[in-house]
Amino acid sequence: MSSSPSPLLSARGSRLALLVVGLCWLAVLFDGLDMFIYGSVLPHLLETRTFGLTADQAGDLGSYATFGMLVGALVAGTIADRIGRKKLMVCCVTLFSLASGVCALADSVTVFGLGRTLAGVGLGGLLPTAISMVSDYAPRGRGAIVIGLLMTAHHAGGILSAYVAKWLIDPVGWRAAFWVCVLPLLFAPVLAKVLPESLSFLVAKGRGEEAEALAERYDVEVPAVRTGGAGDRWTNLANLFRGNEWIQTLLYWVASFGGLLLVYGVATWLPTLMRAEGYALGSALSFVVVFNLGGIVGMLVAGRAADRFGAPRISALWFALTAAGVFLLSIHMDMTVTMIVVFFTGVFLNSAQTMIYATVSIRSDADNRATAVGWTSGMGRFGAVFGPWLGGQLLASGNGDRGFTAFAIAGLSSMVFIGIAALRSPKRTATDSERELVAAH
Repeated sequence: MSSSPSPLLSARGSRLALLVVGLCWLAVLFDGLDMFIYGSVLPHLLETRTFGLTADQAGDLGSYATFGMLVGALVAGTIADRIGRKKLMVCCVTLFSLASGVCALADSVTVFGLGRTLAGVGLGGLLPTAISMVSDYAPRGRGAIVIGLLMTAHHAGGILSAYVAKWLIDPVGWRAAFWVCVLPLLFAPVLAKVLPESLSFLVAKGRGEEAEALAERYDVEVPAVRTGGAGDRWTNLANLFRGNEWIQTLLYWVASFGGLLLVYGVATWLPTLMRAEGYALGSALSFVVVFNLGGIVGMLVAGRAADRFGAPRISALWFALTAAGVFLLSIHMDMTVTMIVVFFTGVFLNSAQTMIYATVSIRSDADNRATAVGWTSGMGRFGAVFGPWLGGQLLASGNGDRGFTAFAIAGLSSMVFIGIAALRSPKRTATDSERELVAAH
């Protein structure tokens, strides 16, 4: 392939990148809608005692989805290696769409929980696969920017979930919100027909000529052939604990646990906790919109700040500011002030965790980076399961007013652990943008 592509080829490459990023952005938008819809309808479910739902059961249901995401994220790579990333994306969209139908039809907590668990599997498998797809087709030198843009779709889905709940719950009922989440099923055939297969998958499967033809046609680079099997992966994992590296590894893991506990705990319980603070349901859902708007801004700002001041420092500072914002939400303030606090909490909270992955990625050796980031994400996913459960237990015990305080403490703990890690000498300095850092979110 020519190192100096013609303008026509460059235009074709841009169009292909736009096509892939656009389709993946829509898929992640639906992912965010399905992820946040439960938190948006939860205040209504609790107020109407749907299925006889209690606060502790509601926390369990929130954890089912995040546990499903843990499973989906863990198995996504293996399945994608067998059937291809394109097919896996189609399967994930189909799965979480049908699972929302199960929730809409549910006549018991058990069936509803099954639906949320299955949805979580699809949600957990989609995001890392979509990030891998856009990484393959991103214009040269634009990988990090394209991935950051893709991540905004998840928060856009959160905003959409609040409006879906706001517009449909009172006039139609909560089931209508989940029927809306079934509509992405119509998008699955579009993905199957229009989205090209991952170049990395084609190369890995020995379909080099097909990958070369596609890459040359659209002026994108063919990924290098990766070597190494399962044994190498276990060796890479062991390398995380050699010498004094085990200290750094555990610091990253504990920081990630607290970070995702905070992210998913707040995502699940924000509307309900704001209702407990005395705000009307409409206002509580508006907070979800503002919170996710902050998340979009934060994703676009954090990377630039980290490039200038260092990812570990930004992560620690972001967690401190998040903890302050979350704690302030436990105080009933003027609506305008509360909206401002919610917005900036969204800015810092959603990107603080990503900066942990950036830190791990930058400080890891190139041949061990994917393993380091992947396991940091995996350990953090246990926090994602624990966060929704914790919020439910606090509400069930009559301590709902302490929910924000508990989540603030989680933020402070992550600040401490990533701060300690930041004080330790890094193994390497930052080079080019690391694509793995966002894929683990």
